[in-house]
Amino acid sequence: MDFEFLFSTMKALLEATPTTLGLFSLSVFFGCLLALVIVTMRVSHNAFARNFAKGYIFVFRGSPLLIQMFLVFYGLGQFGVIRHSFVWPALREPFVCAVLSLALCTAGYSAEIFRSGLRAVPPGEVEAARATGMSGFLLLRRIIAPIALRHALPAYSTEIVLMVKSTALASLVTVWEITGVAQRLISQTYRTMEVFLCAAALYLLLNFIILQVLAILENRLNRHHRRPTERKPSVMTALFGARP
Repeated sequence: MDFEFLFSTMKALLEATPTTLGLFSLSVFFGCLLALVIVTMRVSHNAFARNFAKGYIFVFRGSPLLIQMFLVFYGLGQFGVIRHSFVWPALREPFVCAVLSLALCTAGYSAEIFRSGLRAVPPGEVEAARATGMSGFLLLRRIIAPIALRHALPAYSTEIVLMVKSTALASLVTVWEITGVAQRLISQTYRTMEVFLCAAALYLLLNFIILQVLAILENRLNRHHRRPTERKPSVMTALFGARP
């Protein structure tokens, strides 16, 4: 192993990390907002909205993300309406297309995760809250949303980790994030093992930090379920018993 080369490679990959974090944060943010809209349509009593949400979830969960990204990057420009619209200056940028495709894909998965969280809310607690006069936004904020989030967070944390790894596909649409820079370094140096080891270590570090943050959030959401810590007996007490 050439540690000097590993150091220079890691430095180059760290310079591309803000692009990866930008792809991840923007796609998760917009995907979460879209997922809330989709899950609202999914549980609504309107048949058209419910069927549209089902179709959306089926399409984006059933097709590969790479194909979706290619369709957004190469396909949107085929429509003259889009090319002559005010959104074309943004949509012709590879970064925007990558964020859009990642957000659309994660919204389909996140909507089902959020729906499972909503189904985990006990009906008795909702009825009790309504009996006390709580309704509308207050019921959602104090009862439904905290319980649903607590149940959905473990599965949603997995989806967030998958989104970090999915940003690597953006290199195929000329976005120079970590994987894109790694591939460029390999084409210049032909040292595949060292470059990909550095890239893998960087992705592991990012996922470790994100999982720690999510673990802290999950711990806070479930703090009222934890029992008070019992005092452990000392070694002398365990050997000779408690003093009468």
